[in-house]
Amino acid sequence: MIYDKSSGKIVDIIKNYARKHSLWIVAYGTGCGAIELPPTMTSRYDAERFGIRGSATPRQADVLLITGYLAVKTLKRVIRTYEQMQDPKYVIGFGSCTINGGMYWDSYNTVKALDRYLPVDVYINGCMPRPEAVISGFIELQKLIEAGKANGAKKYKENLDWYRENQRKVIKNWKMPDYNW
Repeated sequence: MIYDKSSGKIVDIIKNYARKHSLWIVAYGTGCGAIELPPTMTSRYDAERFGIRGSATPRQADVLLITGYLAVKTLKRVIRTYEQMQDPKYVIGFGSCTINGGMYWDSYNTVKALDRYLPVDVYINGCMPRPEAVISGFIELQKLIEAGKANGAKKYKENLDWYRENQRKVIKNWKMPDYNW
């Protein structure tokens, strides 16, 4: 590895290189997208060769993988799951439902654009994305991590008021926790 003078610290370069090869995911299977995850992790596609592994709880995970549409009621749980994760943390929106509501785009109860409520680092488009596309999305996230550009958690903290305002517009009667980051 060559020291990059423009980025500053060699420690950050080494940390990012190590992080990109150790991604622990917690999958929030909200729709039909969850059916594509088991084949991605099995021997045919073998996502583990890229350092992608499943995690038991949000507190042990680096990546929140949201697979499918989100109802307003589900968004509350996804936000809590995201906020329980330790830094650094990343979000992958899986399928067209997380981008624009997918085939539920005209439903009153479907969240249309996930990035208004949580910082999405990578979107994987398709309905439903095949395992090849899922692995490609993870490789894109790994490139962002190595370059030091996957900073959704930092963006979330800096713009928490904006995110909270958007969350309050769709989630009624929810006392959101106060943070003192």
